[in-house]
Amino acid sequence: MGAVPPIMVKTKANPGGLPIEVFDGFRKAYLTDRAQFFLDVASGPFFGFNRPGAKASQGRIHSWWMQGMMSGHKNAYDCIKAFSETDFTEDLKKFDVPTLIIHGDDDQIVPIGASAKLSAKLVKNATLKIYAGGSHSLGDTSKEQLNKELLEFIKS
Repeated sequence: MGAVPPIMVKTKANPGGLPIEVFDGFRKAYLTDRAQFFLDVASGPFFGFNRPGAKASQGRIHSWWMQGMMSGHKNAYDCIKAFSETDFTEDLKKFDVPTLIIHGDDDQIVPIGASAKLSAKLVKNATLKIYAGGSHSLGDTSKEQLNKELLEFIKS
């Protein structure tokens, strides 16, 4: 759900990925003001609160900020490299069980074209569910639909 595989960063093998400068910007913002970084991400792209007509939830923003602030400083910084530059392509090709891939088509954190759509092609027996207008945080913003689809998949 909203996962980064196969690889987020743009490479010769992944020309549709995001430029490394995007992730360098995350690292710079994180080091400049860690608390503001977590607040800005939660207030905007993570939940889609920066979209026209979106109703921001201060509770979700503060909860996400608090979780970020409780993480280890170096661990969270290193996570940016791990989620952007780790190539899971060969791992995805090895999946041999039915796999459900769920992604929002308005995920501003992990763009669907560079992740779920490619993963669904690499994973044998993959089922791709796309949530129209879905943000990165589908577990918060689309929980009823998500729970229904998870149960349906488990029962199938």
